[in-house]
Amino acid sequence: MQHLKLRPVLSPCLKCPFVSLNFYNTKPFSSSSQFSPWSGLRSWRESSLNENRFWGPNGPQLQPQSTDIIDTQLDVSASSLAELGAVVLSTGDPLTKAKLSHLAFSRWRNENLPVGVCHGPSRPARPPKPQLVTPKEIPAPKNSGLPLNAYLLHNLAHVELNAIDLAWDTVVRFSPFCDILGEDFFADFAQVADDESRHFGWCSQRLAELGFSYGDMLAHNLLWRECEKSSDNVAARLAVIPLVQEARGLDAGPRLVQKLIGFGDHRTSNIVARIAEEEVAHVALGVYWFVSVCQKMNRAPCSTFKDLLEDYGVELKGPFNYSARDEAGIPREWYDCSSTNKQDMKERDDKNHQLSAVYDRLTCIISLENEHSSLNRPP
Repeated sequence: MQHLKLRPVLSPCLKCPFVSLNFYNTKPFSSSSQFSPWSGLRSWRESSLNENRFWGPNGPQLQPQSTDIIDTQLDVSASSLAELGAVVLSTGDPLTKAKLSHLAFSRWRNENLPVGVCHGPSRPARPPKPQLVTPKEIPAPKNSGLPLNAYLLHNLAHVELNAIDLAWDTVVRFSPFCDILGEDFFADFAQVADDESRHFGWCSQRLAELGFSYGDMLAHNLLWRECEKSSDNVAARLAVIPLVQEARGLDAGPRLVQKLIGFGDHRTSNIVARIAEEEVAHVALGVYWFVSVCQKMNRAPCSTFKDLLEDYGVELKGPFNYSARDEAGIPREWYDCSSTNKQDMKERDDKNHQLSAVYDRLTCIISLENEHSSLNRPP
């Protein structure tokens, strides 16, 4: 068993976010390992602020409601990205949290604020409802008191609200290590939080149109529990949240869309389809930064990913949406045993082929030497 540590130049009083992790037979990172970033990464990063926070008749459009009061509250509260994130995490009301999330990202981008350092709350503030229970206690659709479309939408709203907090917690929690991770890391996750706040707004709006609101049924705390597992290790955070939890959203998205279409709710299905489409960027960022961290630790991403999941007790479950995962750039051998077996077989075949070529060359050399020896032998 090897205990792996990255040893950057840090203040002795700070705990490095790459430690507290046991690796089992983890291979060193090879410079020959090539990972192609998601093709849309640059355009996503350079995109202008997305103000289309209202779902209109034809899709996303500008939010008609004013947010001046909330903006004033945020102006007084923080002067760095990490402090802005802490304000969002400390806000319990879901709609206010979503609006503050967008305003925090907007302020940071428009005012060129520093990342800063801040110690946020140990867990995000939550509203009185929904009551949080274990996943097994979540009622089936027929026992929830909600129609199927509202039931599925409420579950998605809960995921999106948690995703806001997960992204901001990543920004705030690892802000002391900006020099190691780089400012782009924090910029990316702040933008993820902004996306998630927009998604939550769409879900809340549609729930209201159906006559319901977030909190009308029980919800689970699984997502935040997984977040807490990785609170001491940025590599684990990237593996557990974007590469497992958010990747599951890529798997589930098309199934939810089909269920809603079957139920006859095309408006909600369009919202879910758009959210699933935008989640590809978030998973792709997880791949990008996970590989980056592995390079800093001189570790092979594939074996490191698998060791992290084993160490943190995280299980990968199919069925997988291979096309969406491929688009996001997750190599199949990271999560699919059949792909891993195929890769192992290919490597064995390549080695056997190389050995066969060596044997053929040796046989040829021996044959030439024997022939040469027979020619030089005296009669």
